[in-house]
Amino acid sequence: MPPEPAPSTSQTLIGKLDIGDPLYLHPSDSSSLTIVSVKLKGTENYAVWSSAMKLALEAKNKYGFIDGKVEKSKDDEILAAQWDRCNSVVLTWLLNSVSEELFLGQVFSKLASEVWTDLKESFDKIDGSVVYDLYKKINCIAQNGSTVAEYYNKLTTMWKQFDAMLQLPSCSCQAAKDYNDFSALIKLMQFLMGLDDIYQPVRTNILTRETFPSVKVAFSIVSREESHRLSSSGSKSQSVSYVARSNQSNQNTSKRNFRGPNSNLKCTHCNMIGHTVDRCFEIIGYPPGMKKRGNMSFGKNNGNNTSRSGMSSGPSSSAVSALPFTPEQIAKLMSLVGEKPDGDQEKSNMGGFEVKENSGDW
Repeated sequence: MPPEPAPSTSQTLIGKLDIGDPLYLHPSDSSSLTIVSVKLKGTENYAVWSSAMKLALEAKNKYGFIDGKVEKSKDDEILAAQWDRCNSVVLTWLLNSVSEELFLGQVFSKLASEVWTDLKESFDKIDGSVVYDLYKKINCIAQNGSTVAEYYNKLTTMWKQFDAMLQLPSCSCQAAKDYNDFSALIKLMQFLMGLDDIYQPVRTNILTRETFPSVKVAFSIVSREESHRLSSSGSKSQSVSYVARSNQSNQNTSKRNFRGPNSNLKCTHCNMIGHTVDRCFEIIGYPPGMKKRGNMSFGKNNGNNTSRSGMSSGPSSSAVSALPFTPEQIAKLMSLVGEKPDGDQEKSNMGGFEVKENSGDW
């Protein structure tokens, strides 16, 4: 058979590349794109960063540029140029996801695969201090008032990091199964130890079972208990709120029933608010058992209008009617006080009355 003709230039144009080809670049695949949210700092977060970066590159169909599976074409210059372009894009994605110190050390690299290998050899190291720090965090973490979901998510994140460091066996042998069961038991105990004390009854219920549930099942049980507590506390809060509103309503009703003096009314006789002159006690007399205001004297505002007479002529009719005594009691008091000359300054305090310069003023 005759050899197949070499592909023409028109068949290798970039626009003819299939969307599933690793050399295909989507319009959104720019060099300024940051494809992972975490930045590589060093050994402490390399496992997390490398896992996130691998997922992002596989989603972009560009992971072959860092593991060497996508090779540069040696026969087609157009495909080779496209490979260089894709390599540069992947290289910028790597540099955009590392710290500033690591960026300065890798910015002069030309191949994305070399940068990936260098970072792996430098920071993909598991020593005792890293394992110790992570395991200490796992055993020291507690709920401390947070929701059960938040507490469980923190634990799950640390467990996954710890498992990635230790690389748990994935085979189907009995030894691997026993080891994984032991690891699941340790995780269950760590989850139960960090719960708040209000979940002590639930914790006791789980620990007294003949067969321990998985940590996921335990989380589901505690979450249902949390939901029940929240719903119960919500009902109590509604009841308390209803009682408070009822008490406030009763207080408002009492305030409405108690009415103070009407500020729109003012007496022209005593200049006090709350009543008119036809209802003034100083004119019509005080009710039985009510005492006269001690800071006011009779005839306060109508002294110029009331004729003042001597003791012999007796008090005016308005003054007599305003006093809380009968006319006989007043006459007896006047006889006890006795007649005093107009110029005499002697005073007497009998029965709560004071004789002033003018014998008509009481």
